[in-house]
Amino acid sequence: MGKLEGKVALITGAGQGVGQGIAFALAKEGARIAVSGRTESKLIGTCESIAAFGGIAEPVVADVAIAEDITRAVESTVDLFGGVDILVNNASMNPLGPINDLKPDVLERGYIAGPVAALRTMQACYPHMKARGGGAIINLVSSVAVRWDASTYGGYASVKEAVRALTRAAACEWGVDNIRVNAVAPHAMSPGLRRWADARPEEAAAFVASIPLRRVGDCETDIGNAVAFLVGPDAAYLTGATIPLDGGQARWS
Repeated sequence: MGKLEGKVALITGAGQGVGQGIAFALAKEGARIAVSGRTESKLIGTCESIAAFGGIAEPVVADVAIAEDITRAVESTVDLFGGVDILVNNASMNPLGPINDLKPDVLERGYIAGPVAALRTMQACYPHMKARGGGAIINLVSSVAVRWDASTYGGYASVKEAVRALTRAAACEWGVDNIRVNAVAPHAMSPGLRRWADARPEEAAAFVASIPLRRVGDCETDIGNAVAFLVGPDAAYLTGATIPLDGGQARWS
């Protein structure tokens, strides 16, 4: 038996990249996975990969920028598996660019798909977790907020810092219900990062050189396995924290 045997996890943005890696890791520990995202074909691919190693997963199509989709995704998870014990808020839209070029409507979309979506999903999962005696929530954030040079990252950082603030508040308010809420800030070789690295190899090499461990994390073995630990029984006394999974690059205060 895995350490998450009998648990149900809803993971947003799980059709590829970090979300998919987390889905693989949690499924290998025995959790049943609601694989959520906007593109059904990618969700089905993730579910088929999980089934191939004996795990259980079902696709749940949803766009976290749409409130009704969030409600339906949580309800679908409960209908499929009988409840929800673990929530991973991974899906997001990260606005980038210089402050003078950052359009308010783009920043607004980032907030709707980021902290607003995280809030809605946590609120929708809360009663189900409470009814089952507790739960664990992981919100994906970023070390861009503590970059040595914040140029072009103002919108992105503000979105993720808002998610961090909600994480801490939920941890403080919901601890009495045995619901733990933590954030992780990963560096991982997602499809987006790989495209950037392929297009700008010199910048990518400099980026890797700035990581003490001298490599970018693997979506499953480095990020997914850490999340499986954080939502599992061995981390039962950890809540309200931000965990950097970045090879030691960022200096969090």
